[in-house]
Amino acid sequence: MTTLVADTAIVFTRELRPLLRNPFSLVFSMVQPLFFLALYGPLLPDTPGGSALQWFVPGIIVMSCLFAGSTTGSNLQYEMQTGAHERMLVSPLGRPALIVGRALKEIVPVAGQALLIVAITLPFGFRPDPVGMVLGLLLIGTFSVGLGALSYALALASKNQEWLFWTVQQTLLFPLLLLAGMLLPIEDGPGWLRTLAAFNPLTYVVDAERALFNGELASATVAQGAVAAVAVALGGLWVGIRAMHRA
Repeated sequence: MTTLVADTAIVFTRELRPLLRNPFSLVFSMVQPLFFLALYGPLLPDTPGGSALQWFVPGIIVMSCLFAGSTTGSNLQYEMQTGAHERMLVSPLGRPALIVGRALKEIVPVAGQALLIVAITLPFGFRPDPVGMVLGLLLIGTFSVGLGALSYALALASKNQEWLFWTVQQTLLFPLLLLAGMLLPIEDGPGWLRTLAAFNPLTYVVDAERALFNGELASATVAQGAVAAVAVALGGLWVGIRAMHRA
């Protein structure tokens, strides 16, 4: 266990270093969520509880996590094409650490993007609960670990076939996004749509983020979102570690 922790710390530091050297890279993965926020948000009517941003912004934060986490496997594909990944495989580092360290790194950009989105929306009326925001960042960070691990597993499965990685990623991305109710509420949708949304773990994460950012700290909604985030994290790490062992 001590060796695994040390190896994970090495991989985590290695993966985090390029981000710290070029923090502006955070902005590029936020382009699409910011477009949705700027062009779609004004079309939403205000809710009885206040500005529509109270409902919309937490969904955009999860969307930013989804976009960034699902594409991070492309970095591993680049390393496989240049031979850097093979050199990591023959190093003394444990195979699980190669996935766990990479996946844990995803917490940093996700938290940074979330804080940027909050800072951008504050002048327009968004008012997050401070404690709920911290808990929401922990929740979305947990989810991003599993999402990043699944993206790395997809990169390992597609190997040098870059088109396969992007085809699968894009095919899954928007159904997950729309079924989670990030842009529109799905409570009034048809029964088949609500059924599909019930099987989407992202639905519970989005609902929990909205509850937390609006000060609802202890509820069934938050508990369901926490269970979904932990399940995705554990499941993603399990799939990613198995894929790395077979690499």
